[in-house]
Amino acid sequence: MSKLSVQKADVKGKKVLLRCDFNVPYDDEGNISDTRRIDESLKTINYLISNGARVIMCSHFRRPDGVYSNEFSLKKVAKCLSEKLGKNVPISSDVVGESAQSLASSLSDGDVCLLENLRFEIGEQENDIEFAKKLSSLADLYVNDAFGTCHRVHASIVGVPKFLKSYCGFLIQKEIQAISGVIENPIRPFISILGGAKVSDKIGVIANLVDKVDAFVVGGGMTYTFMNALGYQVGDSICETSKLSLAKDILSLTKEKGVKLLLPVDSKLGKEYSPNTETKIVDSDKIPNGWQGLDIGPKTIELFSEELKKAGSVLWNGTMGVSEWDAFSNGTFSLARALAKSNAKVVVGGGDTAAAVFRSGVADKMYHISTGGGSSLQFLEGKELPGLSVLPDD
Repeated sequence: MSKLSVQKADVKGKKVLLRCDFNVPYDDEGNISDTRRIDESLKTINYLISNGARVIMCSHFRRPDGVYSNEFSLKKVAKCLSEKLGKNVPISSDVVGESAQSLASSLSDGDVCLLENLRFEIGEQENDIEFAKKLSSLADLYVNDAFGTCHRVHASIVGVPKFLKSYCGFLIQKEIQAISGVIENPIRPFISILGGAKVSDKIGVIANLVDKVDAFVVGGGMTYTFMNALGYQVGDSICETSKLSLAKDILSLTKEKGVKLLLPVDSKLGKEYSPNTETKIVDSDKIPNGWQGLDIGPKTIELFSEELKKAGSVLWNGTMGVSEWDAFSNGTFSLARALAKSNAKVVVGGGDTAAAVFRSGVADKMYHISTGGGSSLQFLEGKELPGLSVLPDD
């Protein structure tokens, strides 16, 4: 897949509506705690500035449901951008009203501005055509560089391209090339690490990759549905009892295709679902009632790490346990460190997996870490992303 790049656009003197993903996390003091999504947008922003575009950036932030409030304002993002770009980034007080129109029309070549949170307008999430038209009227061209929202059917993603000639930015190019490159032309052995809570969340990924990978390495809460399907008791662990037949089908399918599927041989249990709960480690077929699996155990870490040493390419989506809690982060962190020492080309899905890899301290050793949780998951499932399908092919 190749989309028409911003490099093919004549942007000098043109007002460019640049859709970014500035939906960044904040700490308890209300400050931006992780600027990665902002950092990843800088290549496209700087390219537009250096080529004389008049850049009108826009993004959503959380879920204000069409109500204006300081809590959901992008003012702190504007301040962060000003520091990183070394120039003032003014922000409008509305999204498509008088303030936005005045700010957009006042730009000179190489200037930038930021519109307020797109979701202050209810028409954004409803993909309202009139809102999309108003947003489009601010600019001459449209560039989408918000991979993390390309799975959304929202006005700024799929509505605006109906009115403006559209291009993709450098981040979207990077995401497409990294993820599709590993899937379509992997260095073998090709291993997919799958985690997270539910088998049902990953069935699409398994179906899309089963004819492509050499092995699946499975951890996280979804483990216990597989273990239960094999006839083991899983105590109080998360288990989709309605998906046991699906789990059995996956086990049969991988066996039929000759694809290895590794499951944990031991688990770190918690007495309660709490970061400070009592813990113990048991074999996966010996989980007692009153306990729940919250991470993979040491024997599993060794088993999985040995398998990953052989890998040429790895696609990783989903953590091995409740990795945001220190007591249950060792499984995920250990695999991240094992991959960092390997020669494998590692592509990490966004969301919790990406956050965990950054916390593990080895993010710089990965080939690519996606900025999009939902988007990367749909991409791995082989589904068409609405935000990409509306962009012209190159």
